[in-house]
Amino acid sequence: MKKLVTFTALILILSSGLYFMTKQLEKAQGFAGNNVLTLYNWGDYIDPDLIKKFEKETNYKVSYETFDSNEAMFTKIKQGGTAYDLTIPSEYMIQKMIKEEMLIPLDKSKIKGLENIDSSFLDLDFDLNNKFSIPYFWGTLGIIYNDKFVKEEEMQHWDDLWNPKLANNVMLIDGAREVIGLSLNSLGYSLNSKNMQQLTAASDKLSTLTPNVKAIVADEIKMYMVQEESAVAVTFSGEASEMLDNNEHLHYVIPSEGSNLWFDNFVIPKTAKNKEAAYAFINFMLEPKNAAQNAEYIGYSTPNKAAMAYLPKELVEDEQFYPSDETMSHLEVYEDLGAKYLAIYNDLFLEFKMYRK
Repeated sequence: MKKLVTFTALILILSSGLYFMTKQLEKAQGFAGNNVLTLYNWGDYIDPDLIKKFEKETNYKVSYETFDSNEAMFTKIKQGGTAYDLTIPSEYMIQKMIKEEMLIPLDKSKIKGLENIDSSFLDLDFDLNNKFSIPYFWGTLGIIYNDKFVKEEEMQHWDDLWNPKLANNVMLIDGAREVIGLSLNSLGYSLNSKNMQQLTAASDKLSTLTPNVKAIVADEIKMYMVQEESAVAVTFSGEASEMLDNNEHLHYVIPSEGSNLWFDNFVIPKTAKNKEAAYAFINFMLEPKNAAQNAEYIGYSTPNKAAMAYLPKELVEDEQFYPSDETMSHLEVYEDLGAKYLAIYNDLFLEFKMYRK
């Protein structure tokens, strides 16, 4: 027993020494606890040079982690373990996080540059008066096509995806809301529908698309389309922007009958340890030049109207990525469907994926 106590004491001493050395190393590198911003973001969703610039200007260090879906982000924050100071969910997930009381109300007195945001992106239904969130990027869901295989007039609507000429030539994004939503829109229904007759009709119609579906994937769509391995794909506007930059034959279309208008906003989780660093980063990203640099790097549309002056004219006038008011009027924001209907959408999408196999 004495040997066991001695061995345990030795382990405690070694552990304490290791902990002390780690903390000393962190301090030497500038990573003292109150000096770190723990940022949880989508992959490849910020210009890395801006993080370096932020660290240099503010003396904060950024600990950066990524997620690949709103649901994965929600689950990790809900479970705890890592105290993220700042994260960037989409609108329907912000709505859900508010309901779950996972976010802190923002202290607007600590936010500088909110006036730079276009008023049309503020005070939206998912977060009235922007009590919990600050706009970061926005965009649309649409169709990207290659003019070597598809004519412009042949690819303007969701129904065009069902053209028999596109057999094994359509790539779909791997998302239940997106795929079930486009089928709903093609039938003239809301992509937030909770009507089971409408959902069944959308599912039935989707099953007839299977001969045209080459694959259901995520980031791989960019590679496939740039390398011309598929004629058509359903994707987000920012992803499309990157593809267009790498292949002059690609074009992006927002179907006029309706589609998704999405928003990604900054929020501060209740578990945040460094709120001051979170506010500092929000303010940094609200600066017009920084927002413009980020928009050019990422390819998504910026809600920062003051940043537009620093973006290329051909970019801000491109209706593929900054749509007209007429197009915008037909777009819908995803709503939090609640657990019951989210499960229904997921089940219908899973059935579709299984059926095509």
